[in-house]
Amino acid sequence: MTLLFEVTSKLGKRIRVTKSYWNYIVNVKHPSMRGLEECVKNTLVDPLEVRRSRRDPSVYMYYRPWRDKLICVVAKHLNDEGFIITAYPTRRMAPGDTVWRRQPFRRRG
Repeated sequence: MTLLFEVTSKLGKRIRVTKSYWNYIVNVKHPSMRGLEECVKNTLVDPLEVRRSRRDPSVYMYYRPWRDKLICVVAKHLNDEGFIITAYPTRRMAPGDTVWRRQPFRRRG
């Protein structure tokens, strides 16, 4: 299995995806994600919000603005590592428990 990429997420987990699994995502599950590898990396590293799945507490959804939508990267965490389950554009965040949220910018004095 050849890695396409591995990044350290905002939650400090090393998240990876193989070339063959990424091809499955962009050719079968979500073709609209083709060519958006850098966007997926940025979503994991610098998200707007991260939520934990209510159905599986080891699954996290990372969100980041993209065009007029959000990119959602769904990753499974196992100890200090993890892997991408899927990634897709969406108009709204899925239900889940917020575990991290970017603080709004505040001007000083």
